[in-house]
Amino acid sequence: MNTVLELKHVSRSYGREPQAVHALRDLDVRLYACSFTAVVGPSGSGKSTFLQCAAGLDQPTAGTVRLAGQEISAMGERELTRLRRGRIGFVFQSFNLLPALTVQENVLLPLRLDGKRRDPARARRMLARVGLDGREDARPGELSGGQQQRVAIARALVTEPDIVFADEPTGSLDQETAAEVLGLLREAVSSHGATVVVVTHDPAVAAQADRVLRLAEGRLVADTVRAPV
Repeated sequence: MNTVLELKHVSRSYGREPQAVHALRDLDVRLYACSFTAVVGPSGSGKSTFLQCAAGLDQPTAGTVRLAGQEISAMGERELTRLRRGRIGFVFQSFNLLPALTVQENVLLPLRLDGKRRDPARARRMLARVGLDGREDARPGELSGGQQQRVAIARALVTEPDIVFADEPTGSLDQETAAEVLGLLREAVSSHGATVVVVTHDPAVAAQADRVLRLAEGRLVADTVRAPV
């Protein structure tokens, strides 16, 4: 299996001893291509810090993070910003859509920020994949929460990134809509070869994953691989 992301002896602490908070402690994790991984654990277990370090949003105190063999933990902010725009997709609980832009413009935003050609046909294809064909000119405020999250998934996938991080992507959705969104993320893996990592506290979300990483007090305490659902 091809390794997409590797965290090696990664630790992250905040503050100075003896009052330092150790959010991650000596984490060793490999994430593979075409996989759906859930990261779970109680509040304060290090889930959010894991995502931030793995996605290059925060620098580990110790250890290395490699994306597709390239060490990102040693990059400067400008280089990291460019890498995140082109090679990492994000889906958030709060959708993070720009209300002044149309649905199509929101989907194409990563390409625009990365200085690449904005291809409306590409946006329409992505929106059709998430069931929003014909809603290209709508504004986010005209859509339901579930539809907005579909736009966010299309935006995350439009650059064909190496990996997609989803932070509590169903947290603000009802059960039925949450199941639809999870189905889209699973389809991104099974049909389109994406690598998806979901940070969640919801057992129903974790149950959809091929692999579950459980954190506690900043440590990896369980790594469960199961057959795809």
